[in-house]
Amino acid sequence: MSYTDINASVIDRWVEEGWQWGKPISHEAYVDALHGKYDLLLTPTRPMPREWLGDVKGKKLLGLAAAGGQQMPVFCALGASCVVLDYSLRQLRSEAYVALREGYEIDIVHGDMTKRLPFGDETFDIVFHPVSNCYIKDVGHVWQECHRVLRHGGILLAGFDNYINFIVAGNDESRIVHRLPFDPLQDETLFRELQENDCGVQFSHTLEEQITGQLKAGFMLLDLYEDTNGEGFLHEMNIPTMIATRAMKQ
Repeated sequence: MSYTDINASVIDRWVEEGWQWGKPISHEAYVDALHGKYDLLLTPTRPMPREWLGDVKGKKLLGLAAAGGQQMPVFCALGASCVVLDYSLRQLRSEAYVALREGYEIDIVHGDMTKRLPFGDETFDIVFHPVSNCYIKDVGHVWQECHRVLRHGGILLAGFDNYINFIVAGNDESRIVHRLPFDPLQDETLFRELQENDCGVQFSHTLEEQITGQLKAGFMLLDLYEDTNGEGFLHEMNIPTMIATRAMKQ
């Protein structure tokens, strides 16, 4: 199995076990979104500013590694024409469930963002990419593909971690125990540790990879904000471990 196959299988199981990012929104939350009452999360706790999104009615939007029936139903309620791509079949099943329940259309694609995205050049107006690239090794490829499938003037909304989570002990975030980069494909001890802690296969990424990578792909950075994990010692100490960015294809 490839590491992405391992991660897809792990996430499927997490969803079955009640993972918070795999619980579809309620009918009531969908109705609220129809009336303009909603929050969208690129990172664990801090809602994305409304002005980052603007009016999406009639726009083509890609939810990249964004399945789970939480965010995409909101975009559909707001009038966007939506496509969601994810490698977790269970997460995609949640998308199909909410769409059927609420009676809207969404294109659901089983795919792997480490590969070339199965869309033509300049297909989308918006790419919404919440925290997920910690599960892949090469984030530069993702930024390049986002740039390719976006139209000129299109917007990339992305959430990602800033690597701090990878230097601390999994069960005791007050201790620094790992050096960077955190790459389990190059270190069997890290790979075993992740499997023992049921974490899938994860990778640290520098801010150069995350932010400069967007710039090198051809994006112009427009705004950013920070967030915490939402739980654990680092969260309790209010230490930012997550970043969200808004960037435009020039």
